Amino acid sequence: MLKFWKSYALAATLVLGLACWWVPRAAAQDSKISGSVIDFDGKPWANIPVQLKSDQGATQDAKTDNEGKFQFPNLRAGKYTLTVTAPQVQPVAIPLDVHGDTPLAPINFKQMLEKNPEAAAAMKKQQEEKNKVAGMKQHFNAGVTLLDQERAAKVELSKATPDQRDAAKAKVADLANQAVTEFKEAQQAAGEKDPNQHLFWARMGEAYDMAGRNDEAINAYQQAVALKPDNAGYYNNLGNLLARSGKIEDAKAAYTKSAELDPAQAALAWRNFGISLYQANRMVEAIEPLQKATQLDPKNAQGWYLLGTCMVADPSIYKQVGDKIEVTPKPGTAEAFQKAIELDPNGPIGAQAKQGLEQLNQLTGGIDTKVGGKKKKP
Repeated sequence: MLKFWKSYALAATLVLGLACWWVPRAAAQDSKISGSVIDFDGKPWANIPVQLKSDQGATQDAKTDNEGKFQFPNLRAGKYTLTVTAPQVQPVAIPLDVHGDTPLAPINFKQMLEKNPEAAAAMKKQQEEKNKVAGMKQHFNAGVTLLDQERAAKVELSKATPDQRDAAKAKVADLANQAVTEFKEAQQAAGEKDPNQHLFWARMGEAYDMAGRNDEAINAYQQAVALKPDNAGYYNNLGNLLARSGKIEDAKAAYTKSAELDPAQAALAWRNFGISLYQANRMVEAIEPLQKATQLDPKNAQGWYLLGTCMVADPSIYKQVGDKIEVTPKPGTAEAFQKAIELDPNGPIGAQAKQGLEQLNQLTGGIDTKVGGKKKKP
């Protein structure tokens, strides 16, 4: 029995010994990697992603600090791969055998670039393009800011007293010049083949337009539509300028194109054409586009009022008969005024339409042209 217990005890000791032999010892984690990243100009490169991957596949991520430095502490000794991901270039992977404190030589992208002339040339070109884009955006945004200021100055001009008008007008002109200069700078920075060229021309057209420089505004918008022929808004704005300059047929072509390109805004294009003709005192010619506008947008009070006003201004409805001028309004004239009244019963357009309708009712009774004569009551 004693012999049995001795044998058992020896076996247990052996098993226990074997078990202890195969338990792995914890590896010491007292190694460390430290390094730095230098940019293309030879300066410390901050905020650059750095990843460390062990030969077992475990990864750790870090970023360089403001001095371009990074470190990975508390590592086990072994083989690793350090990957630095910098912008504009492929990631750089560096194999490492880490034991204890392992300082690395600076990862110097400037030196790497100098050793590769082709990459250096490509990088230089890329940087030049980047600088061009940044310069273009800076000038364009400055131009937009000046346009807003010019728009505000234009409002001030409309409210200026006679003694203030010259100064207010000069302010608008000065802001227009500054805005155009910025858009030209943006245009030059972008380059001739830049797809945004139409935007620069359109913005210049807007600046010229507010300053009353019609010919220059027309030219700018013509350049814009040539580069962007599917933009309905450019054609509409060009139509406004052409009509204002008395180039009615050209204006009609521009408005027609605008309406074709954007059917949803066709009513606006035709109404603008009618307004332009009305302002040019070409009221008979304004009737047709205003009719189109009211058909497409029957809920616009302004369109109806202008249509009625232009119909009343048509000389063909007035006929001399003896000592009187008989008035035969065009069909739909009274209805146009009535529509405007219904759509804007308490507003300024409705009030003007009421006056227009009252005058129409007076005219239809006939106008006595005999000296001392009186109008017949309707």
